[in-house]
Amino acid sequence: MGLENKYAVVTGARRGIGRGIALAMASAGAAVVVSDVDKSDRQAVVSEIEAAGGRGLAVQCDVTSKDQVDGLIGGAVNTFGKVDILVNNAGIAKFKPFLELTPEDWDQSLAVNLRGQFLCAQAAARDMIKRKWGRIINIASIASGQVGIGFPNLTHYTASKGGVIALTEALAIELSPHGINVNAIGPGVIATEMIRPLEEAGTLDALIKARVPKGRMGTPEDIGHLAVFLASEESDYITGATVFIDGGWLAT
Repeated sequence: MGLENKYAVVTGARRGIGRGIALAMASAGAAVVVSDVDKSDRQAVVSEIEAAGGRGLAVQCDVTSKDQVDGLIGGAVNTFGKVDILVNNAGIAKFKPFLELTPEDWDQSLAVNLRGQFLCAQAAARDMIKRKWGRIINIASIASGQVGIGFPNLTHYTASKGGVIALTEALAIELSPHGINVNAIGPGVIATEMIRPLEEAGTLDALIKARVPKGRMGTPEDIGHLAVFLASEESDYITGATVFIDGGWLAT
């Protein structure tokens, strides 16, 4: 599943799942643009990539801003000549009861988690079309509806991630004639900052024991391996799919 001579953009890549994907892409041979709205840690990820013999570039980007997204993709094209792979990973998850949600909470979640993926995909696809080849990988979630599991205190997050899956399916149909595959990854419980509220509430261990047959949390590296496959030539006949990677949660 080599990605030599491929150029990838990963959003929300300074830590967690995004960092795991960026490092996995680089390990497979891709040059990687490490993008994040937060200035901290982006360069550290690039340094890890370069220390392993790869190529990386740190870029600040707020994915809710069309101008910044256009600058991100345009800058990647100017630096590397093209964008072959886009991983829409940037996202936020703030646990909050439904009756306490404000319109601002709702708007922020939809802006980052869904609008951001739309803007990045549109900008990247315009470059990919020129070469009739591309891979767009959207990060959804097991918390996205239609899987038989509800997630209290995450109404805004689950709505946005359900939208990501719908976006993925529609884009796969429209972009397939241009040689662009569009798929989504739906992580389960992954060891990142996002699950800290569950750890602080003391409910995480019980959740793992009750719902995850593998008996452990997933890791960013687990997601990275799947992302590399979906970015590779070996996944050519897969588009419009959501691949849940959850340690067996949905099988229980």
